[in-house]
Amino acid sequence: MSLVATLVLRIFAVVALCLACAGAWTMIEANRVIRDEVTATAQRVEREARNLAWREVMFRGAQGSGARLAFPEWRTADTLRIIGPGFCVTLAWTGDAPTRFCGGLSEIGEAPRWFQTLNEAVFGAVEPATRKVASGRHEVGTVQAEAEPGTVAWRAWRQVSVVISVAGAMAIAIALLATLAIGHALRPVETIVRGLQRLEGGDHSVRLPDFAAREFAHVARAFNDLTERLARTTEARAAVTRRLFNVQEEERLALARDLHDEFGQCLTGARALAAAIASASARDRPDIAESAREIAGLSEGMAATLKNALARLRPPELDEVGLEHSLAHLVASWNARVAIAAQRPVFRLEVAGDVDGTPEQAALTVYRIAQEGLTNAAKHGRPQEVRLRVERSAEPADAVSVTVEDDGGGSAQDLGAGRGHGLVGIRERVDALGGRFDAEATGRGVRISAVIPLARVGERRGPTIEHKAA
Repeated sequence: MSLVATLVLRIFAVVALCLACAGAWTMIEANRVIRDEVTATAQRVEREARNLAWREVMFRGAQGSGARLAFPEWRTADTLRIIGPGFCVTLAWTGDAPTRFCGGLSEIGEAPRWFQTLNEAVFGAVEPATRKVASGRHEVGTVQAEAEPGTVAWRAWRQVSVVISVAGAMAIAIALLATLAIGHALRPVETIVRGLQRLEGGDHSVRLPDFAAREFAHVARAFNDLTERLARTTEARAAVTRRLFNVQEEERLALARDLHDEFGQCLTGARALAAAIASASARDRPDIAESAREIAGLSEGMAATLKNALARLRPPELDEVGLEHSLAHLVASWNARVAIAAQRPVFRLEVAGDVDGTPEQAALTVYRIAQEGLTNAAKHGRPQEVRLRVERSAEPADAVSVTVEDDGGGSAQDLGAGRGHGLVGIRERVDALGGRFDAEATGRGVRISAVIPLARVGERRGPTIEHKAA
């Protein structure tokens, strides 16, 4: 999960917790207010009843502990004035039957059943409040105030609904604004990730911009310093590698020249001498003539081996006929080499673009890749077909690509792990030229490919990744 999504979820979790706390606090406060209201209602009714009793005594002369107070009926105006909606009062005068009065029940709604159950389970029922009515030193009645069963849950539900609605709307608005602020603050992360991906792909010219946030600015400076050091180190290593391969090619050229001039001449002389001996001793010494012919045959085999070794050491066709004809000759030599096999693979060449105009060092690298790829295809698998494709393209940049693909099964795991010394050398060659090399399995076989840029790039500071501001 992304960092932004994680922070947003945490914000909404905090918002939900705050709303739950606000709802719980509102329920507690609503139940406390209702209990206080029950007590206050009992006090108000007791006070009004005491005043009525006092007036009866004063104006009608009723007195004595056993006197029956003939009070008037409890008027509606008095009821509405001292008893709130949802509350009921039971007034019992001494010697009279109790009378029950209730407030305006029409104003009371009904809370959801689940909320009523929750409220009653948490806070319990509201206990009635009882007060005694006294006239002078005599107790003349009792007052009991209580809340209607649905009043407590309704009032709590109404207050919780209001608080949750208002607080929820504010919390959601705050959470959304916080999400936008966090998203805007973390936008440099996308730029940093793109830079790391380009760096992973081998682009050491990438640079990060200066960010407004101090923490991201520190990261950008460290990243730019790292890529700059990597670029210098990589260029130095590439220069050393190019120099080593140049020395290697020079040594191969010198060795090929020595083998051709010295060993080749010796083989030619040995074949000529063997032919002369065979011709001279054919009549008198047929055994010597047979030995001379065997020497000539061995010399022919050694000459063929020498020719193949010279081709591997230094392909002469690159300088003489160009890269395309050299590759065609290489493929033809492989087809001729496996012609005697029972299940021989077919080697095919595809060329696109002006590959003959490829610079010498890149052309030699392409040829070495083709050599190694065809050798691996024939050695490590049993292919029916091996395809060699070389293409030079000008868009989006001048580059030459080479691909060797076979259908002989096999696995690219060992090749990718660098256990084959030939492919390790090819990879280093391509890296030294600033290219990209890959070895992978295709399901049918193995494919190795390389892309070599041909444009000369001088030492310069790399382009800066664009950071999109909000």
